[in-house]
Amino acid sequence: MTYSLILALVFGYLLGSIPFGLLLTRAAGLGDVRKIGSGNIGATNVLRTGNKGLAAATLLLDALKGTAAVLISGHFSPELAIWAGLGAFLGHLFPVWLGFKGGKGVATYLGVLIGLAWQAALIFAVVWLMMAFLFRYSSLAALTAAVIVPIALYLLSTPPIAGLFVVMSIIVFIKHRENISRLLAGTEGKIGAKE
Repeated sequence: MTYSLILALVFGYLLGSIPFGLLLTRAAGLGDVRKIGSGNIGATNVLRTGNKGLAAATLLLDALKGTAAVLISGHFSPELAIWAGLGAFLGHLFPVWLGFKGGKGVATYLGVLIGLAWQAALIFAVVWLMMAFLFRYSSLAALTAAVIVPIALYLLSTPPIAGLFVVMSIIVFIKHRENISRLLAGTEGKIGAKE
């Protein structure tokens, strides 16, 4: 069983490590997305290119790689689905192809959540959209949703999945530490603003 868990983790990691934001912006002739804005490969930074379609595609694909990892592995067992989901999340954050410098994981976090507990994914989406609409900070919206999700999962009586998302939410906060500093300083970039 340990071998299967490692295999699921590696499978998820490889799927998660596909840098869609970088691939899409290069394919569109927009250069290296890591050289603009925050230097991130995620959808929020892709949006800073001014191309909303590419940003939406990045968001969708970064989420789908998490969902795919979970659903494919979940065909064999629920436990494998959890490990594959963790692998996909870590793959997005630390892709071997980019020197382990990836995105901040929010879209992939959501994708894994869709695959494991779609009800909690709806809660994430509602919280994110409300916070983004009210304050126009992607980071604040994501961080708020990342606090709510483990609580929602616990209340939905899914302790193993809740445990996974406690770990993933902590990592999301660590990856957003610079954003948190900028939010506190009032210098965080707002959604749709070019930098």
